[in-house]
Amino acid sequence: MNFMKKMFKLKLKHSIVQEYSDFENVQKKENLKINLQENLIKVKETFGYSTDLIVREISIGNREKVRIGILYIDGLSDKDSIHSSIMESLMLDINNQKMEDATSSGNDILELLEQSILTIGNIKKIEHFEDLNTSLLSGNTILLIDGYVQGLKASTAGWENRGVQEPTSQTVIRGPKDGFSENLRTNTALIRRKIKSPNLWLETITLGRETQTNISIMYMKGIVNDKTVEDVKQRLELIDIDGILESGYIEELIQDKTYTPFPTIYNTERPDVIAAGLLEGRIAILVDGTPFVLLVPAILIQFIQSAEDYYQRSDFGIIRMVRLLAFFLALLAPSIYIALTTFHQEMIPTALLISVAAQREGVPFPAFIEALIMEITFEILREAGVRMPRAVGQAVSIVGALVIGQAAVEAGIVSAAMVIVVAITAISNFAIPSYNLGIAIRISRFGFIVLAAGFGLFGIILGIFTLILHLCSLHSFDIPYMAPLAPFNVTDQKDTIFRFPIWKMKNRPKLLNHKNMKHQSNISRDRLNKKWNN
Repeated sequence: MNFMKKMFKLKLKHSIVQEYSDFENVQKKENLKINLQENLIKVKETFGYSTDLIVREISIGNREKVRIGILYIDGLSDKDSIHSSIMESLMLDINNQKMEDATSSGNDILELLEQSILTIGNIKKIEHFEDLNTSLLSGNTILLIDGYVQGLKASTAGWENRGVQEPTSQTVIRGPKDGFSENLRTNTALIRRKIKSPNLWLETITLGRETQTNISIMYMKGIVNDKTVEDVKQRLELIDIDGILESGYIEELIQDKTYTPFPTIYNTERPDVIAAGLLEGRIAILVDGTPFVLLVPAILIQFIQSAEDYYQRSDFGIIRMVRLLAFFLALLAPSIYIALTTFHQEMIPTALLISVAAQREGVPFPAFIEALIMEITFEILREAGVRMPRAVGQAVSIVGALVIGQAAVEAGIVSAAMVIVVAITAISNFAIPSYNLGIAIRISRFGFIVLAAGFGLFGIILGIFTLILHLCSLHSFDIPYMAPLAPFNVTDQKDTIFRFPIWKMKNRPKLLNHKNMKHQSNISRDRLNKKWNN
């Protein structure tokens, strides 16, 4: 059976690669023309004579005129760089003389421009219209010379972008306050500021037939598992889509299992979290145009951890137990209430049972319908709070919940106990650091509510077993999703439910199969111990 599955996967992969190669063969690259006017007309027609396409023709030299076309997209290129490093350089008398001499002697003007005249930092040659179009849309300036079938692209990208700000999600009390932005180079620079090592390697590819989005992968050479790096590259190379607008596209296209509410790829706005993941042997995937960076492989316990767990003392890590409690409350609280009040009243203390029965007197709906009404109402309020303007969003969600809850109790639609249970559930959901995991819990909670309404505690136990089996079946780039709990690894338990002191965590997690397992040595701690003993 496993052999058949492997054969099917290989066959599917081969068909995808074949389809991708066929598509590449259809798109033949058109070379630049030797005539400048033909090239300029072709570019203008390609862009539909767009008004933000700036085309300027200049003639340089007194005796031997050299006609040059300069093209850039207004708003994507830095005009100051164009004027100071390109236009002024071309207009200098000494450079005009150089170009005249080169024309007279038959030397390559492109080489002269690239090596002696233009003062811009990064200059490359181009030969095809496709490369020209992509370069223009990336903010580069194109120089075309009459009589040459090649051109030059100068790096002048300089559009407006949001600066480095505090992340809107995964906030911390103690720790760095910088967050990723929508600019790819800004994001890579933020990571390199954290890890000043030449072993931090970066590779960039372009995905999206229309959007031509830059995708970068970063990893620590010498620490990361090379097989995982190759796996990430292969999955990215197989992507063939019109556009990549956000890292969520990549996440959905490369994840191991699609039909699961639980996230198997970690995403964050925090550079420190990415830096820590890279040092553990993980791989970061950065997408131009979004502040959310992906981190693979990912495991379930990673979504319950917070960056602040490592900035406070190790005993602060006990707060993870609170998050785990919040995880189970958010998942099971309504279903347990339904099961106890509907099927297992004998398990409720007498005084509490009398109080709950008194509250439910006059309520026309069973506990199952009560829970559905309140859960759906809270979900609508939560969604309204997220989508509304920030200034009023929180007020609407909090005040709306209070007003609707009180009104529902007074009207006799739901009981006060149910309002309390649903409120505790909602608050517990907010205690989960990862928004993606919170969504998975919200989806799964409705399944447990249905099971509790149909089978009581037996249904909940059945749901728990099913959920555990599902979680154990998940993988993230061949790493078990439930690791290091299943399969159980003793040495990796130092940073799961609890966090041991940093000086106790000498090795990197075994589950990632690193080249270099050593995280730190005993030297510094031994010296401190000797000093204290003396």
